[in-house]
Amino acid sequence: MRQDAIQHGQAEVVLTAGNPYGSRALVVERDDDASVAYLCSPDGTVHGAVWLANHRQAPAAIDLGRLNAGLPPIMPYANTLHPAGRRPLGQLSALWFEEGDGVALYENEDLLAVIPGWADMSRGMPGYARDAVGETPFAWALSEALEGLMPRIANARSYWRWRHREGSWPSFQQFVMGHLDRTLGPAGRYWDASGERLPTIGITERPPFGEREFTVLSTVGMSCQRMPTVEQWIDRPHAYSRIELAVATRDDPREVALVLVWLAQYPWHSVTWLGHGHTAQWYHEPATFPLGPDYSGVLMLADTPSFPDMSGFAFGGEAVRWLWLVPVTNDALDEQRG
Repeated sequence: MRQDAIQHGQAEVVLTAGNPYGSRALVVERDDDASVAYLCSPDGTVHGAVWLANHRQAPAAIDLGRLNAGLPPIMPYANTLHPAGRRPLGQLSALWFEEGDGVALYENEDLLAVIPGWADMSRGMPGYARDAVGETPFAWALSEALEGLMPRIANARSYWRWRHREGSWPSFQQFVMGHLDRTLGPAGRYWDASGERLPTIGITERPPFGEREFTVLSTVGMSCQRMPTVEQWIDRPHAYSRIELAVATRDDPREVALVLVWLAQYPWHSVTWLGHGHTAQWYHEPATFPLGPDYSGVLMLADTPSFPDMSGFAFGGEAVRWLWLVPVTNDALDEQRG
């Protein structure tokens, strides 16, 4: 980036990098005086913002004028490793967490900053920066968080290296289908539920088999990546981060499969998670609900004796839970929320 391309007093975007699911973007801006990174949703909402570097002498205190003008903040003298300022940032690149809700930012080959999924400026957690000292509203010291962050970053690098490898998805798909063959019997039809967007997910049909008189439809692929935000709600996130969805039916499986299409990519596109006891309200007219016009949504249940036992499958060293979708009325949805 040529220095004379910077217009004094105006921030310039020097990097924009979207996550693989299209639900978050990392945007890095700088002006003559400082650089900052933002974690944004597609509508521009900022979920995390972390200062990266000062490019001039640090002030003694926070420059409120810059903040009010919407310019990158300048870190006060006591909270930067380079109080005299440092040169403009070098080559920048992003490494997204497997869940897609957090990102590591590199300058050349060096870790520069991390904005995790739990970053929240309203709660004083902006993200972690290499050049920060202590904790400020602009950045927390990356050095003090590396012990917890490095395993996440190493996992992310390993995961995406595997995921982009030729044959990774077919091998995973075969792994899941084999498990379902053992627990539910032979497969029937198979539909794609991805629409050419990540995560890649299919739906497998398992017709009645043995003493089971109903058809089971299951997603194939949700468990190939952890769901976002689980660690913000659950003490043991690794036990709940990988799921598949299933529904039992005696109706036309092609119609019922639309419920799985509706929810299969939802956690990654909406940056949330699904778990036992969660509900979802159908997004369209009630008359179009695939499980019947008397219902308005679904309740998700795990480990229920009413349905086949699907346990015993794991991926990435983590157990996968099947959540069964049970149709519920609008009144029941309101009761669950209450």
